[in-house]
Amino acid sequence: MLKTVEASTLRNNLADVMGEVTGKKDYVLVTRRSKPMAALVNLDFLEDLLALSSKDYLKSVRQARADYKAGRVSSHQEVFGHLG
Repeated sequence: MLKTVEASTLRNNLADVMGEVTGKKDYVLVTRRSKPMAALVNLDFLEDLLALSSKDYLKSVRQARADYKAGRVSSHQEVFGHLG
């Protein structure tokens, strides 16, 4: 179920509502007269949404999945071995 808060309630309880979305990948819809007008969104969740809207990001995900299916993978040692 969507979490909603009226704008007037948000104005008076901003810290509490921010606490609800902080630390979770969550959001709260802000309504005015029961109609959604905006959203208060966790920063990590917003970054994920922005990444998903990036054509380059989506292309890299598709390529990574294709590489995995084709067996083009690297071991942990190959990737991080030189850091030891």
